[in-house]
Amino acid sequence: MALNFSGLSAYTKELVQPLLTSAVTEAKTQQMILDGGIVLTGVKGPTALPTMDTDAVFATQSCTFDPSGTTTFSEVILTPGKIKVEEKICPKDLEVYFTAQALKAGSTYEDFGNADFQAAYLAKKNARIASQLETAIWQGDSGSATANLNKFNGFQKIIAAGSPIDANVSGYTGVATITTVTSSNVIAATEGIYKAIPAQVMAKGDVKIWVGYDWYRLLILAYRALNLFSYNPQDINAQSFILPGTNVEIVPVNGLNGTGDAYAISLSNMAIGFDLEAEENNYKMWYSQDNNDVRFRAEWKVGVAVGFTTECVKFISAI
Repeated sequence: MALNFSGLSAYTKELVQPLLTSAVTEAKTQQMILDGGIVLTGVKGPTALPTMDTDAVFATQSCTFDPSGTTTFSEVILTPGKIKVEEKICPKDLEVYFTAQALKAGSTYEDFGNADFQAAYLAKKNARIASQLETAIWQGDSGSATANLNKFNGFQKIIAAGSPIDANVSGYTGVATITTVTSSNVIAATEGIYKAIPAQVMAKGDVKIWVGYDWYRLLILAYRALNLFSYNPQDINAQSFILPGTNVEIVPVNGLNGTGDAYAISLSNMAIGFDLEAEENNYKMWYSQDNNDVRFRAEWKVGVAVGFTTECVKFISAI
């Protein structure tokens, strides 16, 4: 809602240095769906995602026509959240801190600091929006009391409301139900998810196992301890890896951090909808002469959906 200077002391003058900002995660899941999933645009409200399934029943050749089999048409509703981020900034509040060095000469300000200062602010604001969006894509729940999560339902709630395959059973993991994922059972949990993936989903070639970075780190260290995981120094910045002995990619996403949950979902089964793609980056920043402050606003619509929850694998636990 406003500027917070609680971490600063007042200065008469200070040497200007580059503005340091805290680390912020990116909207990795959104980008992966944009690259390989289902993307809907022009979404202003609940929008139907049509689905189709069919079977093929073999019959013995004869002189008669013997129709058989069924083709089923259905739809999945993608309901977008209508989101905005607004902030007002009084440039005069910058005068008593080192931030005064970013202000132009004079007592009337019609902008928010110099070009570099504004660029740093906008870059950080956009990054923070992306970070919160990444979490909502997975953990969003329209019934949540948390403002950043209740604008639309994320993949976790959508899949839970459907009919996914539960991999947290001994038939897949080889052990009793795992209540908490640890270094001693993370391999069994991950490989259990892999075993639960239906053959027809594997055949599509785009299924991923989605985990939080906390799960991902446990898994890498567990494989390394067994001497079953090695890396090429050139891959030190790799953000995923192939489950050893398979062709399935393990993809860590910040949206699942701290949940202890993991999923196997094909990209072609994941949908994201916008009114306008990347609309969250189309911000407005202006000087309000009536209020003598600078204002920021970003507005966008976004929602996600899953075509067939029956083709998803879930693993629900803690971490």
